[in-house]
Amino acid sequence: METSFSNSEQQKFVRTLQSFKENRQNPVVLEELLSDAAVLIDQNKLESLYQLAGDYDKAGIFEGGPWEEPRKLQPPLVGGSFKIEGNYSIFEVLSELRMLAIAKEDYTHPDVSGEQARTFLNKVMALNLQMIFPAETEEARINQGQEQKRGILLFQFLADKMSLGSLSATFVDEIDRLTAQRPIMVKRIKEMIGYAENLLSSEDLSVEGRESIQRYLDSVNAPTELSKSYPNFADYQNQFNALSEMEKELEAERFADVMRDTGLVSPVHANLARTLAEEDASHLLVLTLGLTEKGEANLNEHFSLVKELVSLAIYPVTAQSLYGLARMLERGVLSSPPVIPGLERMVEIEMLPEVEKDLLASRDNPEDITPVGILLSGLLSVLGQPLGIGQGMNPTCQSARGISLWSQHDPGFLLELVARACRDGEIDISFEGAEINSSLIAGGLAPDLHKELDAVSLILVPHLDRVYDEMMKRSALRGEDGHKFVNPEFYGQWISKEFSSVINPVTGAVTNYEQFARLFYATHHPDYNEGHQLIYPNPVGIFVTTANADLLGLHAISIQRIDADPSGETRVYFYNPNNDSGQDWGQGIKSTVRNHGEEEGEASLPFDQFLSRVYAYHYNPNEMGDVSIVPNELIDQVTTLAKESWGQKYQWTDLANPFLI
Repeated sequence: METSFSNSEQQKFVRTLQSFKENRQNPVVLEELLSDAAVLIDQNKLESLYQLAGDYDKAGIFEGGPWEEPRKLQPPLVGGSFKIEGNYSIFEVLSELRMLAIAKEDYTHPDVSGEQARTFLNKVMALNLQMIFPAETEEARINQGQEQKRGILLFQFLADKMSLGSLSATFVDEIDRLTAQRPIMVKRIKEMIGYAENLLSSEDLSVEGRESIQRYLDSVNAPTELSKSYPNFADYQNQFNALSEMEKELEAERFADVMRDTGLVSPVHANLARTLAEEDASHLLVLTLGLTEKGEANLNEHFSLVKELVSLAIYPVTAQSLYGLARMLERGVLSSPPVIPGLERMVEIEMLPEVEKDLLASRDNPEDITPVGILLSGLLSVLGQPLGIGQGMNPTCQSARGISLWSQHDPGFLLELVARACRDGEIDISFEGAEINSSLIAGGLAPDLHKELDAVSLILVPHLDRVYDEMMKRSALRGEDGHKFVNPEFYGQWISKEFSSVINPVTGAVTNYEQFARLFYATHHPDYNEGHQLIYPNPVGIFVTTANADLLGLHAISIQRIDADPSGETRVYFYNPNNDSGQDWGQGIKSTVRNHGEEEGEASLPFDQFLSRVYAYHYNPNEMGDVSIVPNELIDQVTTLAKESWGQKYQWTDLANPFLI
């Protein structure tokens, strides 16, 4: 890029950049350069920094830091840089300006193409619309920190340089992808939808994009024409009551259609359900929940309890739990003998004051809902959407996986754990004959829990996290992967005790990978395991990799089932407690959440691609085929994918010669 600078601040940045090139090892010069950049950012002179993006990138200002390799950058992490004090926000602005220069082909980078940079920036902008369209209130202006102001200046600069119309397609696809996973926590999705309203004024927005955004806006605000016309619920209720019986049925069905289509629930829908339950209008309640015959039978059989649950737990602030209630009735959960007494106990439970405080603090504007109501709303969601449970911003995938498994196969046990945590501030889980009490141990992976979680996870995860961590400590010196011993004890009798791990816990090397892969085929693939299907979720450990196949870390998921997709390809359908299961793991491996036969909350991958990221799994030796019949080409294919991704971080050995790499 060629440019001339007349402004003194710009000239100073250029001089300091030259000094940095001549003395890169001096941290004082880098600090001065960042300080000069901050002045230009804060004066909204991003154009001059943009024109120098290639220059400062090649000078090495990102070297040794998180922004060094642009191909490894993760869009969801960008917004967080503007919430941290220090140089993070300055580096982030400079990094995004570099990506913009690549996207606009004003700077050629050896590792990132213009198309890759444009895709990256579109996703970053879609995830940070609140900075493109910040709230124009006095409160927002007063509470904006310097870092947040820099983020707003950056994203508005990006919006000026790139088409908002093209962004809308990325944005709508992002919402489609997130809602397809049917998460319990939808605050972020609703925020994105709220900011999307600003895109409607864009002149270059396509008709399809405008309709898609309007569809989502309607789903969270006013799903029907009548509710749009009467935004005040008292007025709406009067109009609803004046409808004929057939018109009421059509109105109720319209709410259900939108809820089932998007997985989202509007406050007016929650109010309508409350009204119908209070009036014992079970037929209309069935319609507004969109229940099948099975769900309707479950509701009618237990109508008095359902009515009480709606009265206590379904409010505008907890509207999303209405979807959980519908799914819970569809699953027939109330027919499980321990569930009704467990829920009835929750209605009367005396919570610890600190538990009540946490529950109330977890919901914005809790209105008239009680802590018990918030807890019950969370239980409706968890029991209705076992695969919608997320770990939030916490390293607690094992705990989320446990809540998901119990909500599917032992809801009575889950209710018992929740009751103990709320009433007694503790839980007990047995490990090899000895009880582990959560109140008597410290530690865990998340001692400072990030509390943006569903109500059940909010209360239960701190206890589960400590117990799981304690079990792992007790298994640490056995010379084997501790998960082999912990998972069957922690999750329950469903987990097979046989276990295979690719990592030697003593040497840390990859050992006998071929046997590991063959055994997985022989115990999990229907073509090689004599057709045995999974009955219960199987906890599996995976290597998480970036879109460039670089190792990020280890993660806990559950295989839900293994089946042929609509095209006939064998896929692994799994539950990922991460907040977003649709991820790009590199090498063309992209876990999908829709269009490949996935059920609500599932992610999926072709069998071989999934196996290439597995490092540990449980298996049933009584339900396996002959390992020798698994074709060598399948094993070679998986091995190549593994070695050329996460495997680059490990030494590889075999049993015959442990020193062979």
